Amino acid sequence: MVTMTVRRLRSAGCVFAEEEGRLLISAARTSAELNEMVDRRITGLPLEYIVGWAEFCGLRISVACGVFVPRRRTEWLASQAITLLRPYTCPIVVDLCCGSGAVGAALAAHLGRIELYAADIDPAAVRCARRNLASGHVFEGDLCDPLPVGLQGRVNVLTANVPYVPTEAIERLPVEARLHEARAALDGGKDGLDVQRRVAALAPLWLAPGGHLLVETSVRQVPHTVGIFARSGLIPQVTRCDELDATVVIGTRPALQDESSGQRLL
Repeated sequence: MVTMTVRRLRSAGCVFAEEEGRLLISAARTSAELNEMVDRRITGLPLEYIVGWAEFCGLRISVACGVFVPRRRTEWLASQAITLLRPYTCPIVVDLCCGSGAVGAALAAHLGRIELYAADIDPAAVRCARRNLASGHVFEGDLCDPLPVGLQGRVNVLTANVPYVPTEAIERLPVEARLHEARAALDGGKDGLDVQRRVAALAPLWLAPGGHLLVETSVRQVPHTVGIFARSGLIPQVTRCDELDATVVIGTRPALQDESSGQRLL
């Protein structure tokens, strides 16, 4: 069974045929179901949709057809957020464009006590996120629109793995993403930065003084993202992980200052 499954996957061009074969065999309840799963994979359906989950930060994240599959590179964004949140006892965290809720789930799993809010405009993504974030609050809507207004000025970390692929580059994406994932989860507009601009503009209203906005971006886009953050009143910092080929820009809302004394008011 293993040999035949791997052979079929390899013949179809699956680069990681052995690994994928093991996952499909472990997920299938019968040989007939396994054959059906392999058939679906050979047609190009993402493996994560077939088995119903994706691995992210050591967790199994439930995914459904059409929902953005969490990438391994985004583990860098999660790790940076975890580092920033460790000093807090019970921080307030918002995850915008949350997709399946993978980033929020990783933060909750690694930190324990957090007050977590997540939002996405895609109903299918919201359904997934609610399965993955049982202890969080998940909203359907555009960016911060559905969030409780009482969070304004209180958020310690705001993560936003927004779409950042330029529109004209969508057709050059791997076929699995281009044909099967929601375009809204990929398309960042003409220069890929449309949603980043909107999030950066909103962030100062929602972040607590000293709070942080984190977004994933490409190496080519870094100078532009840094400029967007700075123009929005955030102090930008670039972090990079070569192993994951991941780049994250962190924007910090300045701590309030008493203009007459220059003392920080936290």
